[in-house]
Amino acid sequence: MSRRIIPVADARTLPPSVQPAAASTRAPGGELFDALARPLRDLRISVTDRCNFRCVYCMPRAVFDKDYPFLPHSSLLTLEEIERLARLFVAHGVTKIRLTGGEPLLRKNIEFLIERLAALRTPDGAPLDLTLTTNGSLLARKARSLRDAGLTRVTVSLDALDDALFRRMNDADFSVGDVLDGIAAAQAVGLAPLKVNMVVKRGTNDSEIVPLARHFRHSGVALRFIEYMDVGATNGWNMAEVQPSAEVVARIAEHFPLVPLEAHSAAETAQRWGYADGAGEIGVISSVTRAFCGDCTRARLSTEGKLYLCLFASMGYDLRALVRGEASDASISAAIAQIWEQRADRYSQLRGSAAAPVTSEERRIEMSYIGG
Repeated sequence: MSRRIIPVADARTLPPSVQPAAASTRAPGGELFDALARPLRDLRISVTDRCNFRCVYCMPRAVFDKDYPFLPHSSLLTLEEIERLARLFVAHGVTKIRLTGGEPLLRKNIEFLIERLAALRTPDGAPLDLTLTTNGSLLARKARSLRDAGLTRVTVSLDALDDALFRRMNDADFSVGDVLDGIAAAQAVGLAPLKVNMVVKRGTNDSEIVPLARHFRHSGVALRFIEYMDVGATNGWNMAEVQPSAEVVARIAEHFPLVPLEAHSAAETAQRWGYADGAGEIGVISSVTRAFCGDCTRARLSTEGKLYLCLFASMGYDLRALVRGEASDASISAAIAQIWEQRADRYSQLRGSAAAPVTSEERRIEMSYIGG
């Protein structure tokens, strides 16, 4: 069989982005707002660029094969460096940290990092909402140690209940039973509320929408259906494969009547629906058909310390250079402030328009590198 060749846009090799002045004239902290008046509240930290799955919408095997040059360990932020940067982000208003990847449970000593992050407090003394997204394959054996370290809750990716289909989608021969065992273990140790994310590809796994909804009714698990996104350059994204969230909701409602639920906050990405009989809730994340850029409060820190202001960004700001260049906390804090205050990203709102900020010549970051 001939190997499919896909041009890879590797943002790790892009020219270095312009570094903000590392001035120390302002205190290392204080609430931040970007150019569109959006506050900084959420930080997603990728702790590894490696994963044991090869999902076609994220890390297709045709690209991420045995010869793919993953980052050397020396390039990754150390756990102590991650904790230091997280502390500075919290001082600037971050209240929620999500650990992601790749597959974050592949990162050695992840519990040590969680313990350090769980000890952080916001300026008003509140603990963080500390969560982690995982494919679930290692969760059964790690759930107890994660909870003991201070992890608050967990989100598990699960794209099908049918085992044969699930194995085809993860392309690594992991069974759906492994993931379901991980979900059960997480619930047993109190990692709650637990969420399950399903990326829906029309014509691939849309037949699993209702079975997943049926399976997680009365379980205490909040199910989220995510529209297949045009992230990166390697997943062969095609609009024809996007299953609009409105169709997902309509399909479930044919079997289980739904009632709309209010959002927890303006920055919440999911539209929430409750089962009319009180059996729980579902949510839809309409990342293609219903942009939510206007309330986006998220920043993303890559595993090698680059700060990205949008999931669809093509350039990042190198905070690792400041950390390893022995910059003071005040200098790094000032850099973070300057980066966020200049932020005007709103790719999803502009998608398909003449004003879209990312062109075919520019190279967007891969989801496997920055996390979802």
